[in-house]
Amino acid sequence: MALLTKPGNQPEEPPNLVLIGYRATGKTSVGAELARILKRPFVDLDRLLVAEAGRSVADLVGRQGWAEFRRREKELVARYRGERGRVLATGGGVVLDPENVEMLRENGIIIWLTADPATIRGRLEADRPGENFRPSLTGGDTVNEVMEVLKSREPLYRAAAEVVVDTAQQSVHQVVGEILAALGKRKEANLGR
Repeated sequence: MALLTKPGNQPEEPPNLVLIGYRATGKTSVGAELARILKRPFVDLDRLLVAEAGRSVADLVGRQGWAEFRRREKELVARYRGERGRVLATGGGVVLDPENVEMLRENGIIIWLTADPATIRGRLEADRPGENFRPSLTGGDTVNEVMEVLKSREPLYRAAAEVVVDTAQQSVHQVVGEILAALGKRKEANLGR
């Protein structure tokens, strides 16, 4: 995407590309590849939160609860609200706070990565018990949790998204290609072509 011009002929960075979606929909892997191709900085907000907290998500939530996790998450969103030209991968629950969505939208294009519940369950099971393991959101088993949480969050993701890409049955490269094509169409529409 071309740089815009600020007053004084200084180039302005393009808007952030903000990836939202449920756990295991590919935000981190797609975000890293998208950033590499576009030569932009990549920031995984969950990984940054973990690094700054000095503990895993499971440990943080176990000790201080989801409310503390969400507070820290909102601080990070606020930190990046004035930044441009980055690819940001957000946590799956970032859309639970409407202020987060507003802040992300200020300088960003929000891209919702989706996947069907079976794909998400399979990816979550493959991640266990690695460092990316996330504590239960509902206290239930994985199958019921995915269905329940997806059902409650889907309207929030849909309302926030400007671009939607289904990641099930696609490679990271295919998903990145779809995103780039969608961004190209948006750019053409904005130029009145």
